[in-house]
Amino acid sequence: MPVSRDRLGRPAVQLAPRLLGAVLVSTLGQATVALRLTEVEAYQGLDDPASHAYRGRTLRTAVMFGPPGHLYCYFSYGMHWCANIVCDVDGRASAVLLRAGEVIDGIETAFSRRPAARSERDLARGPARLAGCLGLNGTANGSDLCAATSAVQLQSMPSRRARGVQQGPRVGISAAAERPWRFWLSGEPSVSVFKAGGRTRQRTDRQT
Repeated sequence: MPVSRDRLGRPAVQLAPRLLGAVLVSTLGQATVALRLTEVEAYQGLDDPASHAYRGRTLRTAVMFGPPGHLYCYFSYGMHWCANIVCDVDGRASAVLLRAGEVIDGIETAFSRRPAARSERDLARGPARLAGCLGLNGTANGSDLCAATSAVQLQSMPSRRARGVQQGPRVGISAAAERPWRFWLSGEPSVSVFKAGGRTRQRTDRQT
């Protein structure tokens, strides 16, 4: 059974580290792929210049202003899809970007969707790869992760903050990049490569 919606009803900065170790399951395309989240990033809506929702509600960001527990998918730089879990309360935009995970079920399907992956650790190492191996695209935008009938579900979530959680600057953004709102599990091979103090490439899109 998926997690209850009230567990996601908190600001992104509070929820993000609690999602580490959570299991996301996709049955899109009549194939099951499940992964355990190992890296996430928080985006705080109107209070965060790096968030898509910073300038207010638009057709693109409407799902971010809705109730928690829904999926916000967006097409990044005309190249790939990324996925976020909407959180906080209805009407207040807040979301957690899913940056990386460990595939724990459906390895063959994940490889078929990510043929360039050289090893299991690379299948969902990075937000575009994660979305790709789960089969997420624009049609999944707005999916209810808390509904038992949904093709994409958040099926488990640790009852307490996992051990070994680390945090640091967000990756791949130019606005508010210094905020330590990226969270990851120490020692996990699927976590993105990032060198502290490295210069972030300038980008026109914010949330990545």
